[in-house]
Amino acid sequence: LNKLGLNAGQLCLGNNVLALGVFKGIGAGLSNLAGGEIEEITKLVHDGRTNAYNRMMEEARRYNGVGLAGVTFDLINHGGNLEFIALGSTIHQSAAGASDRPSFSTSANAQALYCQMDSGFTPHSFVFGNVAYSIGVGGNIKGAFRGLKRGEVPQYTQIFDRTRHLALTRIKDEAKSVKANAVIGIETTIMPFMGTQEMMMIGTASTHPALNGYFNDPVTSDMTNEELWNLVNIGYLPIRLVMGVSVYSLGLASGITSSLKSLVGGQIESLTELLYEAREKALERIEEDAEKCGADEVVGVKTRVYNLGGGLVEFMVIGTAVKKVAGITTRSDTLPPQAIIQDRETFVDDTQGGNISLDKSRMASSSKTQRGPISIIITIVFVVFYIVVLMAKRH
Repeated sequence: LNKLGLNAGQLCLGNNVLALGVFKGIGAGLSNLAGGEIEEITKLVHDGRTNAYNRMMEEARRYNGVGLAGVTFDLINHGGNLEFIALGSTIHQSAAGASDRPSFSTSANAQALYCQMDSGFTPHSFVFGNVAYSIGVGGNIKGAFRGLKRGEVPQYTQIFDRTRHLALTRIKDEAKSVKANAVIGIETTIMPFMGTQEMMMIGTASTHPALNGYFNDPVTSDMTNEELWNLVNIGYLPIRLVMGVSVYSLGLASGITSSLKSLVGGQIESLTELLYEAREKALERIEEDAEKCGADEVVGVKTRVYNLGGGLVEFMVIGTAVKKVAGITTRSDTLPPQAIIQDRETFVDDTQGGNISLDKSRMASSSKTQRGPISIIITIVFVVFYIVVLMAKRH
């Protein structure tokens, strides 16, 4: 921060406690059955985080900082009531006097902020986009029948692809609202939430003079700010965060074959081919996205695998499409050591007590909330059986 003419200030916190409520809970349950986005949950989480963020900004104004860095969210379950927390650190200008209000907020910490600004990006506002979603009964039933056959299950692929892109669309909308032409340093979290899954993206809405043509469709990047600096240094700029999704079923026959094969050991060819094909399909989709936006390369590619249960596996590939731009480079030729030396955590608490932070579930498989088609079908069968028994007793 000192190299930017800035000084670290006070830690700021904002919180908001919300409950879903009975009527909203019923609406969310019905939406969960239908599948796709669960708007009631999405809105609840968005409002809770927005209120916490606004309270944090009010506290930052009282400290007369010029900005707020390292903004992040946390979520704690207090016996069914959800506490949304926003945290950040105020920044003060070394030479100038106090400011009556922060001029920017960013998800970047001090080190990442240096890389961001030295790359030519001016931070404006911390932004986020979220979506809560479920496969639903309809998707599960269709997927169940399709899942009997080996290969991709389009119903699942479409639901996951469409809903996850909603989070990206919403973070871009927030960037447009603050007149930014880029969202950089995007971090994505997927976690189980109230019987659904929630996908959240956070990042920093920024402007870059070479991206003036992107104010109506802001650039998105999930590269770290250190990676961003290195790319800009050799003349590349990010264009779009790209995602590819594919959901595959092992199939009934292949599943039986692989189960028998696992008893004797050796390579399970059907499973090997299936998983390879699924990954290739997801990679093809991000390449198609990159070509559509005129990118030269896709960098920082990450793959995630989720066991959906019932013999279904989801593959998600995420990366950043970049483009070579003439005359682009960083302000400095090299990064100072302070910008790349990482801090180590000195306090680790794995007990978490009775208040479990739902944001700690990043590594949890989606199978915790998406149990696949079999569980839903079994539930329906039991409900129908119960109704038939009741009707038989009445007659």
